[in-house]
Amino acid sequence: MKPIRLVRGFLTVGAWTFGSRLLGFARDMMMAAYLGAGPVAEAFLIAFSLPNMFRRFFAEGAFNMAFVPMFAKRLESGEDPKAFAQQAFSGLTAVLLIFTLIGTALMPWLVWAMASGFHGDERFTLAVLYGRIGFSYILFISLVALLSGVLNAFGKFTEASLVPVLMNLIFIIAMWLADRFGWDMGLTLAWTVPVTGVAQFAFTWWAAHRLGFTLWPGVPRMSPEMRRLLVIAGPAVLAGGVVQVNLIVGRQVASFTEGAVAWLSYADRLYQLPLGVVGIAIGTVLLPVLSRHLRAGDAVASRDSFSRGAEFALFLTLPAAVALVVIAGPLISVLYDRGAWRPEDTVATALALAIYGIGLPAFVLQKVLQPLYYAREDTRRPFYYAIVSMLVNAGFAVGMMPVMGFAAAAWATTVSGWVMLAQLWWGARGMGDAARLDARFRQRFWRISIASAAMGVVLWLAADALAPMLAERGARWGALGLLCGGGIVVYFGFGALIGAYRPGDLKSMLRRKRA
Repeated sequence: MKPIRLVRGFLTVGAWTFGSRLLGFARDMMMAAYLGAGPVAEAFLIAFSLPNMFRRFFAEGAFNMAFVPMFAKRLESGEDPKAFAQQAFSGLTAVLLIFTLIGTALMPWLVWAMASGFHGDERFTLAVLYGRIGFSYILFISLVALLSGVLNAFGKFTEASLVPVLMNLIFIIAMWLADRFGWDMGLTLAWTVPVTGVAQFAFTWWAAHRLGFTLWPGVPRMSPEMRRLLVIAGPAVLAGGVVQVNLIVGRQVASFTEGAVAWLSYADRLYQLPLGVVGIAIGTVLLPVLSRHLRAGDAVASRDSFSRGAEFALFLTLPAAVALVVIAGPLISVLYDRGAWRPEDTVATALALAIYGIGLPAFVLQKVLQPLYYAREDTRRPFYYAIVSMLVNAGFAVGMMPVMGFAAAAWATTVSGWVMLAQLWWGARGMGDAARLDARFRQRFWRISIASAAMGVVLWLAADALAPMLAERGARWGALGLLCGGGIVVYFGFGALIGAYRPGDLKSMLRRKRA
């Protein structure tokens, strides 16, 4: 894939992900207004995190990291990719059906494992109820991840990227209906979870069907291809489990402080915007591209794709990280401060957001480095690295909780993210030229950093000057728009001046005509 086409793929996925994240903000703003950071909000957030956690464990993180390279190679060589996809679909469906039934039955233990601090109050009872209603979501969304892998291998990034847009729209409509007709908001949110799963599955299934990949549940069988898939996926599943342990540790620490689960969740949503737009776009596009280049033995194309992915990541991530740290307070206040939301919720959530912002570049660059391993069907080393990261996360969160309180959970996530990135980078040194950043990246890295720092200084001064407007209900949205718009102008203007990017590069990326 040519560099312009590669970056256009990043931009396509990023644009749709950005739209989804904006709708996600609208969803969270409505939820914050209706529920604040109270017990119903915390109970739902824990319940909704359960199927999402296991989804990343089974499908997006582990299964797909093994499935996509194998499927892409069969697609490239014409080795019956449809039969392989059908076998994978049948096997994943069977496992998920069993797991869904077991998880629903054991919901009280799952909730306790996620948030033992809830035990003995209404948050625990509500979380168990909401969890049982929505746990079937894991079945549908995990199959969506497999179908999305098929679509991405064909370069159909738009269809797969529309899935989270659909989910957020359904949630927004459900909350609007609940408010209009007086429904219980917590139960409405809980029942919306499986409804969104069915809708997302139907959409991606139809998109794959139009490509000629009509996949149906069937009796799974252990063919040589499935054995190979399991051998590759096994360490990735374990690595995914390690990542989820990190999340569990963070939520356990937070559950002992009333409101902290909600604070971390709302902050997580905000930093997930750049992480999703950039990180998911890169991970989605780069893995099948590198798999094809490596199969073709094209080290030059692999290096160029890797370097452009890293450059694209830093170009958008560094300024976003600076902004999340410098203007965390105004962002949280304007986005969430209404209805049941309290001033102390703003302070705590802004603190968590700034901490997450420090780790944002590490989280995104992991998405650039991981495909180097998975495209080579190497899932063992990322697993070992994840183990080290998990130990760092757990040790920091638990050890620093008496000193930092709930903020220890956020700091543990950030610190372990940088540790994971360092390990991935160190391990990739032996992969040859295909895993080395080129001269263009090295030249632009420092320029991007300088432009981001300049933007941070301007944001700091502007936030102080606009503080009165940011505090006024009628003017705060305009003030936040001026603040963010000014930062964007400074970054892109100063960046172009010092050579962090060339305006012609952006024009080439956005040009619809194929290069």
